[in-house]
Amino acid sequence: MGIGMLNKLLALLADGQFHSGEELGEALGVSRAAVWKQLKKLDDLDIPYSSVKGKGYRLHDAIELLDPKRIRGSISQRLDILDVLLDVNSTNSYLFERASDHMGKRYAVLAEKQTGGRGRRGRQWVSPFGKNIYLSLLVSFSGGMSSLEGLSLLTAIAVERALGRLGIESIGLKWPNDIYADGRKLAGILLEVTGEYNSHCQVVIGIGLNLSLSEADAAAIDQPWAELRSLNPNLSRNEVAATLLDELLKLVDEFQRTGFAPWQTYWSEKDIYHDKEVNIISPSQTISGLVKGVNRKGELMLKTERGMEIISAGELSVRPAS
Repeated sequence: MGIGMLNKLLALLADGQFHSGEELGEALGVSRAAVWKQLKKLDDLDIPYSSVKGKGYRLHDAIELLDPKRIRGSISQRLDILDVLLDVNSTNSYLFERASDHMGKRYAVLAEKQTGGRGRRGRQWVSPFGKNIYLSLLVSFSGGMSSLEGLSLLTAIAVERALGRLGIESIGLKWPNDIYADGRKLAGILLEVTGEYNSHCQVVIGIGLNLSLSEADAAAIDQPWAELRSLNPNLSRNEVAATLLDELLKLVDEFQRTGFAPWQTYWSEKDIYHDKEVNIISPSQTISGLVKGVNRKGELMLKTERGMEIISAGELSVRPAS
């Protein structure tokens, strides 16, 4: 019994209602014992379910599984490969390992769950099964690393625009690459680069977007968090994934043509700290100043006592001054 059988079982249980072992066995064309074996795999994936004598089995939360056909059908841009995985260490790592075999290809991967999801600065990204969007996209650039300046900011704009298409307004951006709703973090971005410093390189663009998180899931998150479902409970997970991927592919195209520069003003209008006092905290120092937008490279312009300072992304965090 492969992953296909587990997928079918999950599809039957996805409604969150009780299903007897007999009913599941009949639907899958297997014995009760084989059903039980598949149910053990739910434990391995940390998918909470109940088993009640005389009633059967049910998932604690109804889930909407990702459907590659549906997602592909809603994308208007060129995409060469799309993988939808049940379980992966990290979607970024998965693509990074495959990058050299797919030069020039646009390769996207979505996962139901990540066991080692990563945020910036080595943080864990909380990634429970079937709840959120864990998306990575591999793209190639011919201009070397310097041609990537501002790409993480444009990725954040792609997320904001996708949410706008889904009817979610008032999304804010935080330099260098976070997406906020009501002052709480809704999504994060992690870019990883492989290849030549000054010629051909490949980038894995990773996006983690909170769609529905329970308090239990979020216990490990160390900052205020937001989720899409509380902003709009009727969103389809497949529609969110497809819209996100579509906008990302669109803006990658634009970025390859024009770079980040045309988006400078757009970024500032969406920046939650624009014209506000912030502290930029790095391992070696803290710089305080007034956020004055970003330059053509996507670096932060900070008005300090010493004048206008340019802050490059790196191992740092931005916090409100008050």
